[in-house]
Amino acid sequence: MEYSIYDAIDAGFEKVIFIIREDFADMFKSIVEPKLKDKIEVDYVYQKLTSFTDGRSINPERVKPWGTAHAILCCKGKVKEPFAVINADDFYGKDSFRKAFDFLQTSCDEKTYAVIAYRLTNTLSEYGSVSRGVLSENDNHEMAGVIERLKIYKKDDVIVYEDENGITELPADTKVSMNFFCYAPGFIDLCEEQFQKFLDENAQSLKAEFLLPTMTDYFIKSGRGKVQVITTDAKWFGVTYKEDAPVVGAAVKHLVETGEYAENLWN
Repeated sequence: MEYSIYDAIDAGFEKVIFIIREDFADMFKSIVEPKLKDKIEVDYVYQKLTSFTDGRSINPERVKPWGTAHAILCCKGKVKEPFAVINADDFYGKDSFRKAFDFLQTSCDEKTYAVIAYRLTNTLSEYGSVSRGVLSENDNHEMAGVIERLKIYKKDDVIVYEDENGITELPADTKVSMNFFCYAPGFIDLCEEQFQKFLDENAQSLKAEFLLPTMTDYFIKSGRGKVQVITTDAKWFGVTYKEDAPVVGAAVKHLVETGEYAENLWN
């Protein structure tokens, strides 16, 4: 997360909002605020299971909030300018933040959003299958849709995914979403509108989630606007399996050793 913030500052971003649980807010603030003091404006949003549910009856056994689009909805009133959203626990690389900042500065409006697209081969784990949002685009490099492929892995020298129809090969340069999106603030209002419809069907569910890829796809399919596909050659790192952790650690260490990052980011 700190590498992402560092890269965002370097790209030109001036504010970061952490979407967290309120029960560990004090501990979280004590860790991050001394590091970020005078470097970037910091704010917080607390995502709760009951946020924006308007008093509806919810399954009493449900504990987990409603997913990534619900997290963005919780930012209503805090975000009034074009913004990027990322997963806190993923490593995205400098190039992605630079391209996102440039888009937000020059091209983003209420009818034009963007997704930072990674090449599939740069997002895989060596230790098992992964789920990825496979993007489709039109001739103008605008997102046409996203399909969640739940079991992608390397098989011999090719990349494949499994589903109910069997095993299908995917090109190594297939563009995938890693939940790095750029939106205008009206997207939050759209999330609020659609979240109520989501709850009409899922308020009693233990697992249903209101997700950013689904909402972004809805933005396109409902004719609200377009989503540019901005491709980065950066390598994405994430810990899908416990065996990934030392590999990711070694990769980041290599970036430090080659001078991409200082050993201590904030000194």
